[in-house]
Amino acid sequence: MIQTLFGSLKEAEEPPKQGFFDRMKQAVSRTRESLEDRIEGVLSMTRAVDEDALEELEMSLIASDLGVNTAGEIIGNLRERAKRQQIENGAELKTLLKEQLKNILDEQQRPPRAVATVPEVIMMVGVNGTGKTTTSGKLCAHFREQGKSVMLCAADTFRAAAIEQLEVWSERSGVEMIKSKQGADPSAVLFDALQASKARGRDYLIVDTAGRLHTKSGLMDELDKMRRTTQRIIPDAPHEVLLVMDATTGQNGLQQARLFTEAAGVTGIVLTKLDGTAKGGIAIAIARELKLPVRYIGVGEKIDDLLPFNSDAFVDSLLGA
Repeated sequence: MIQTLFGSLKEAEEPPKQGFFDRMKQAVSRTRESLEDRIEGVLSMTRAVDEDALEELEMSLIASDLGVNTAGEIIGNLRERAKRQQIENGAELKTLLKEQLKNILDEQQRPPRAVATVPEVIMMVGVNGTGKTTTSGKLCAHFREQGKSVMLCAADTFRAAAIEQLEVWSERSGVEMIKSKQGADPSAVLFDALQASKARGRDYLIVDTAGRLHTKSGLMDELDKMRRTTQRIIPDAPHEVLLVMDATTGQNGLQQARLFTEAAGVTGIVLTKLDGTAKGGIAIAIARELKLPVRYIGVGEKIDDLLPFNSDAFVDSLLGA
């Protein structure tokens, strides 16, 4: 009786788990607040929207890190719309802006390639400090929650700390990890992991690669070597190459992404630390300028703080449903 009462009290004290939309809204809160501060005057206008209002809106979008080109294209489309049919007020402008942002994101949100036979191989790439290893562990937990079997490969053999960090995440997410000693050939470790995950019928193999600098051509060549190693075992793999980008770097991360795409065949983006920046507009710039889908967003430090990206929820969280 006492234990039952104690358990009930404990459950009552635990805060209710946030829904998907609430978590997305919280993740982009700093960007939303910045946008609201900058364009409040535009969106509250009752007169017809004029050129001054559009210019003010363009500056607001650039400040949120959509980039000059993307912001200019959006405003250009709105300007053409205003020429054909007058934009009556700020509320209508906001609706049209949301349509523009969703169209840009949806154009790139293609589904991952179909996998003929398991495992589905996902390579995680990116520079040091973006949260790549942490994201690898969170992705394991995400798939495990869906009832999938997962294996981790510690292919970042340049730093002992990276192997140790990934080992912690493998334990937290409850998945097996294939590793070797520091300094081992990353492709050799990957080869072992591919063989093991295939033999054991795992649904996913998540490969954590070195946090290599995009200026190091030799290290980028190593990524290409790992791709070739993968295809020796599973011809149509890797099925996804996810570039982990730090949202706080904003436009600076785009050049990294371009180089990684060339070297590693990036198929999607994981945008981390979105909750710590007012530059959330970078998600739209990625879709427009890199022609890549955002697959997941990182919204915190906990193991379940990785959300599948949803354009409707993102834009509604950014500008209000």
